Amino acid sequence: MASKPIVVTDDGLKKLVEELEELKTVKRKEVAETIKVALSFGDLSENSEYDEAKNEQAMVEARIAQLEAMLKNVKILDEEEIPSDVVNIGSRVRVLDVEFNEEGIYKIVGSTESNPAEGSISDESPLGRAILHRGEGEVVMAELENGLSIQYKILEILK
Repeated sequence: MASKPIVVTDDGLKKLVEELEELKTVKRKEVAETIKVALSFGDLSENSEYDEAKNEQAMVEARIAQLEAMLKNVKILDEEEIPSDVVNIGSRVRVLDVEFNEEGIYKIVGSTESNPAEGSISDESPLGRAILHRGEGEVVMAELENGLSIQYKILEILK
């Protein structure tokens, strides 16, 4: 079964590679040292430091495996090839929340790069799904997971 490609920008790819390298070279060693110290406390049956360190080790290893799998399926987005007439991954879009008459500017990115606090939203988010492949002037409904929906108007696709 082929996995869905993970779409990232050059910056997004660099961040994934840096995180993987950090986990493999620094974090693994830190966790191993924490386990070593916890082992020195003796009886493992009542050693919460050891249990905590092993749990952290499992989380680090899981994240490493996740990043490695993502990097095998990565597709780098060529931002020069993004059409400007419709919203695509990599597009910056100015939208209007019709109900509250509030504007926002968002960059549509792959799910691994989303950071709503910085204005980067995933193509898999409700708003991302609603505006993807739509043009300026179109009004769309973003269906939220709680069953509600929000109406947006695409005001401008920015470069």
